Amino acid sequence: MLIYRHNVAGDVVNVHVPATPEELDEFVSWAQRANERGPIALDTETTGLDVFSDGYRLRTVQFGDARDAWVIHWERGGHFRRAALQVLTKARRFLIHNAAFDWLVLDRHAGIPLEDLAPRTRDTKVMAALVDPRQPQEGGIGTGLKPLSAYYVDRTAPDTQGDLTAVFRGLGLTKATGWAGIDLDHPTYNLYAGLDVILTARLEPCLTSALSQVGVRDRLVDYEHEIARICAHMQRKGLVLDEVFTRELDSALSEDARENADKAARYGVDSVNSNKQIAEALAGMGETLTERTAGGAVKVDKSVLLALADMDLQWKRLGIRDANPLALAVLRSKRAGKWRSAYADTFLETVDGTGRIHPFIGSLAARTGRMSITRPALQTLPSSDQMIRRCLLADEGHVMVSTDFKAVEMRVLAALADVRRMKEAIRAGEDLHDFTASLVFGPDFTESHRKLAKGIGFGKVYGGGAGTIQRQTGAPMAEVQQALAAYDRVYPEIKRASARWQREARATGMVHVSATGRRLPLDRDRTYAVVNYACQSAARDVLGQSMLNMEAAGLLEYMRLPIHDEMLASVPAADAADIAREFEKCMTFDLFGVPIESKADIGKRSWGSLYGAEF
Repeated sequence: MLIYRHNVAGDVVNVHVPATPEELDEFVSWAQRANERGPIALDTETTGLDVFSDGYRLRTVQFGDARDAWVIHWERGGHFRRAALQVLTKARRFLIHNAAFDWLVLDRHAGIPLEDLAPRTRDTKVMAALVDPRQPQEGGIGTGLKPLSAYYVDRTAPDTQGDLTAVFRGLGLTKATGWAGIDLDHPTYNLYAGLDVILTARLEPCLTSALSQVGVRDRLVDYEHEIARICAHMQRKGLVLDEVFTRELDSALSEDARENADKAARYGVDSVNSNKQIAEALAGMGETLTERTAGGAVKVDKSVLLALADMDLQWKRLGIRDANPLALAVLRSKRAGKWRSAYADTFLETVDGTGRIHPFIGSLAARTGRMSITRPALQTLPSSDQMIRRCLLADEGHVMVSTDFKAVEMRVLAALADVRRMKEAIRAGEDLHDFTASLVFGPDFTESHRKLAKGIGFGKVYGGGAGTIQRQTGAPMAEVQQALAAYDRVYPEIKRASARWQREARATGMVHVSATGRRLPLDRDRTYAVVNYACQSAARDVLGQSMLNMEAAGLLEYMRLPIHDEMLASVPAADAADIAREFEKCMTFDLFGVPIESKADIGKRSWGSLYGAEF
């Protein structure tokens, strides 16, 4: 048996790599003793990140505690797999860092069902996010195993992935090909595979202590593990891809990008990605560009170009100026190119052998706990898009159902800040944006007034200032500022709540504690963002509780994606109306006296049908 020794926090630890049946028996005996002592740390090494892609392989499964790790070469089959499976099926508790990934790997490639493994798991990444959700660039520790280990366990903890990347280069491999191509017996590969579980085993008690010290309740930790499990279940199921349509769309987007790039070239812009060329050409067309980047260059980012193209941030016409044709061509060319690479190409690259894609659902992504969808980033699609959504289908014989909260951001704001007039309007069933516009502008308000009132409300929720509201609505800055002042007069509770929450945060280490007990660290130069953080966090937990309600109601098999404040589902066409009503029930309840309500829309087979597509 190969044994690699390493120093962790002053202790010599051992990484065992068994090679014979007898040595595997030693591993099983160790696991039996470790199981009696407490949880066993668990990790896998694979050929990459696309768990469901053809040719994907599980290479090693490693187990460990604070002093010993065992790297089992699953790829060798036979006795190795039997020994690993014996421990995977019999151990009472596991510790995993980023458990959702390993759950899906072991479910698909080792036959250990997600439903069996998840209840026995504590995820140190989830625990770390509840102690401090900030990434290093935001002033936090981060949720990666390396920075956490360096902070809590050993400041010299090795950067396993970084060191292995250097090994890959030495072997003539890339970061993308190294995980599949490195020899199973490579000493660095085995050492670092083992060290990861030792670090995870040492990290867990530190995080448990940290959670206790900052007052995070066990119930919140358990809740986040349940949400992570439900998200993993949805990822495993995936969505059917209309490959024929997607290939046609891929070609159409390529042509659209080229045609609009050619239009831009007529105005002297040879590359739509050259800000310098775009700025010079726009100036030559008589446009006045006043905004500057941090480096002093003229700013011609998306928001600037949209304003010149007479469009708001959702690409809808504002009707306040003639659209600049160059700005329009640049925007369209860049969007077509981005949508092709980010969506159509990614769909085709990641589709599995059964014709499904499996977007990764991050259950704890943003500082506020908001979820994310990556590879592809489906939550970044414009709310009005049907084209990309048309690629994704319900199962055969099913239709798409989308259940969305009704104005959940404003209802959460009304509940948390106890906004009297807003709560009364919601309970009376009034359109909240109409109601607000009538208070701010009077009973004869216009559609433009309503749009501005709506923009200010969302600005309060999402932290947008007067500049952002002006870009979103197209209203003159003076009118925006006057409306903001009037908004504060009719809803004074919001401003008071913001001031109170900021005072409380300053008294408690610049941390706001959400309605569910989530810690939301604030930046000292942006304490006003506390309203945004409080509302986003509560809205996320409203969706999280709804997901638990859905599972309890037997709807988990139909759930596909949580998109912002919406649940997308694939349901049998014959039962769509009944199931849609069940989804609405699960997303309807009371929040501090404010009714949280939802509406389910039944489409055809494609997701795009909910946005106007015919299929």
